[in-house]
Amino acid sequence: MAAKTLKQQILEILEGDARTPASTVAVMLGVKETDVRTAIEEMEKDGTIVKYAAIVDPSKLDATTVEAYIELRVNPSQTHGFEGIAKEIARFDEVKSLFLMSGGYDFAVVVEGRNLREVAMFVSEKLSTLDKIVTTATHFILKRYKSNGILLQKGDSTGRLAVHA
Repeated sequence: MAAKTLKQQILEILEGDARTPASTVAVMLGVKETDVRTAIEEMEKDGTIVKYAAIVDPSKLDATTVEAYIELRVNPSQTHGFEGIAKEIARFDEVKSLFLMSGGYDFAVVVEGRNLREVAMFVSEKLSTLDKIVTTATHFILKRYKSNGILLQKGDSTGRLAVHA
């Protein structure tokens, strides 16, 4: 297996905590801070690093937004393939994430709204009316336990998640 490049090593550290200072990354990797800063600047410029974001536990907020995971089966054509359909879907503000998938569905879409009705209306009035959409399956996210590799709900000392009656 090939050794990881400096950029790959930096990305692993920043994916774990994007707030890690370049000086700390340099010490961790045993390289010069200027090399780390240069590599980060290059990755920001070429689009490898797209954005730095916080992972938020929605249960800790007063906000009442609702998220749904929607599976889409589409009917691509030569003039309107997966890329074109993805661009159409991605233009909606309600769409937070969009993935081309293998398996029974073609796309997975993560949608956010103020309430269940708003998400349902988005699916029925906007998403499912696109001419290339064949079927949709909407799954509302009821509780988030882990996000981007981070455990959000702390369990007891046995490692099991707490059960509340």
